[in-house]
Amino acid sequence: MAVVELAYSEFGRSDCAPLIVLHGFFASSRNWRFIAERLAASHHVFVVDLRNHGASPHHPVMDYPAMMEDVRSFIARRGLAKASLLGHSMGGKVAMWLALNDPGAVDKLIIADIAPTRYSHSFDSTISALKMLPLAAIGNRKQAEEYLASAIPELGYRQFLLQNLVLRDGHYRWRVDLDIFSRSAPQIVTFPDAASRAPYPEDALFISGAESDFVKAETVFPLFPKARMKTLAGAGHWLHVQQPESFLAETLDFLHA
Repeated sequence: MAVVELAYSEFGRSDCAPLIVLHGFFASSRNWRFIAERLAASHHVFVVDLRNHGASPHHPVMDYPAMMEDVRSFIARRGLAKASLLGHSMGGKVAMWLALNDPGAVDKLIIADIAPTRYSHSFDSTISALKMLPLAAIGNRKQAEEYLASAIPELGYRQFLLQNLVLRDGHYRWRVDLDIFSRSAPQIVTFPDAASRAPYPEDALFISGAESDFVKAETVFPLFPKARMKTLAGAGHWLHVQQPESFLAETLDFLHA
């Protein structure tokens, strides 16, 4: 399996305990800068761009076994005996799969609004809308946002997706490969078959948004029997953006326990 060398941002002192932050689908390390800066007071924080995201290389394979190997290689190349993992959404599934396959590589495990299960939602309409954006006719980001409004009515989600639109040599283009995303999306909404894996033997923190239904105890405890479940009021799936102080408080309490 080909390993991708991940781009990353780094925060905090190298003599502090290492913590790796793993973002979600269509996101990147830049979405976690505020959280990382706060966590860097007590940890050496690495915020990676997972394969096909941000500044990391593109690769036609994007599934959880491949992304797990990227992260495991990232840990090994830095000579770390183990690292804490904080993963949101897709990044949370990467973190969980690593914890189930190589628990000795994981110090503390924090999963944000995702569970080790298959979901029924699809990214097809979102990716189709992005593919249909007439890049040659776009003069600014506001125009792109207006083009997408009918297909993607939620303003915050449109703005989030448009972080992947970059201006180069006077022309807008997608930073991500939408064809790879389209082919890989069915793998992103699922989770690998863990029937042959032993449950993760250590404590794990699962933080979910009260307005999200992504995390249900019955999907977590069979694989993470020592999970601690926390719910943040006033937050949905983007809990670290909607309630950053509450998210940080829960995260730091667990990291320092």
